[in-house]
Amino acid sequence: MTLWTSAEAAEATGGQVTTDWTATGVSIDTRTLQPGDLFIALKAARDGHDFVAQALDKGAAAALVSRVPEGVADDAPLLIVDDVQTGLEALGRAGRARTEARVVGVTGSVGKTSTKEMLRTVLGAHGRVHAAEASYNNHWGVPLTLARMPKDTEFAVIEIGMNHPGEIAPLSRLARPHVAMVTIVAPAHLEAFESIDGIAHEKASIYEGLEPGGVAIWNGDLPTSGILSEWAKRCGGVSVSFGESQGCDMQVTDLRVSDTGSVVQARTNGAELLYKIDAPGRHFAVNGAAVLAVCEALGLDRALSLAAIGRWQPGAGRGQTVTVALDPADRNTTLSLIDDAYNANPASVGASLAVLASAPVQHDIGRVSRGRRIAVLGDMKELGPTGPDLHAGLAQLPATQDLDRVHCVGPLMRHLYDALPDRQRGLWRETSAEMAADLPRLLDAGDVILVKGSLSMALARVVDAIRDMGESEPRSEGRG
Repeated sequence: MTLWTSAEAAEATGGQVTTDWTATGVSIDTRTLQPGDLFIALKAARDGHDFVAQALDKGAAAALVSRVPEGVADDAPLLIVDDVQTGLEALGRAGRARTEARVVGVTGSVGKTSTKEMLRTVLGAHGRVHAAEASYNNHWGVPLTLARMPKDTEFAVIEIGMNHPGEIAPLSRLARPHVAMVTIVAPAHLEAFESIDGIAHEKASIYEGLEPGGVAIWNGDLPTSGILSEWAKRCGGVSVSFGESQGCDMQVTDLRVSDTGSVVQARTNGAELLYKIDAPGRHFAVNGAAVLAVCEALGLDRALSLAAIGRWQPGAGRGQTVTVALDPADRNTTLSLIDDAYNANPASVGASLAVLASAPVQHDIGRVSRGRRIAVLGDMKELGPTGPDLHAGLAQLPATQDLDRVHCVGPLMRHLYDALPDRQRGLWRETSAEMAADLPRLLDAGDVILVKGSLSMALARVVDAIRDMGESEPRSEGRG
């Protein structure tokens, strides 16, 4: 299906085309580019103009550029603009303007991507949904997501993130959501902010982009909930709180968490709701309430939403539980791996440790007769001068104290390693590669292992090393 014609893209960006073309997609990376994509020559670590010839050779329909790159023929299909980033933003703005989709914006210190995916699943039960396949939530990711949106989209979910003050509001104004949500405010990117309150104000600025009469949804369980509430009332036509606290408009009233998932009761506008989340974790269950609040705000069929939310599962690196079979001859000789290696900050680590602490282990099936709960934690980045104390403080969490062993990766996690009692202290390694080489021999059947850290710590290497101990599959696929 045609996404952009050369005439439409030129009108959107004010650029000049060298020849007529039609694009079926939009790409910023030649490694994942598909034939028919419009290639956007952004400047990042490398100048995208250096890859235009390669993109065209791979079948790109055209390239959005600010100049004719070297090695590219004068009659090559190009859209020439003054500035590529500005051109992408204009394309995204036009993509948003030409659709009648109802748009949901999502931000927060924790849970943006998992909540976006939960919304994709639930809204998908009601119509055609568009959302980024990855965490495309920054200054190029948001306009790229909008530029990729098909004209016939019925619901769009736009994830919006930040690293510094002043980033969220312009992206929200670009997305123009009908509903905007803040999942949680927690210590993250503290090196760029003076306090948690500063982070709360930045997150709440997502409401500045709301369409007239739009709905502002916010977490009512936080020390900074007052800040979110003030912004929601000032910017939103409707303000809706969610959480476990008394007075929340979408209140979780009962929550039962097991190793396979969560069963949740909630109340909104006098109605009692019952839903299941097919993943363990209080944070997933409460964010599910926020997703249902979105559905209520959009006036969607409640029964359909409640059924759909039970079909969502976290993806790889986002809390997915994987069963690793260590002995092909004995399918009961397994360990469980909680793959949460994509990102980390104090709040998300605390939530994941709580999941691990409550996970059931298996006894008498391995070399070690007693199954163990084991955490492998990598550095949490962008915490500024508070970083060392926040890492060491993880040792005092009740969930941490319930664990059998904690292995640490990176210089900041050395502070946690030193704070742990001898009975819990496992390995400390400088890098994930070193941990991946040394850890597997210490694991055994019956264990449950959590792997979590900031993306730059590359803890996916540790995940892969554990998976390589045997055959692995998501646990939910192995259940009857």
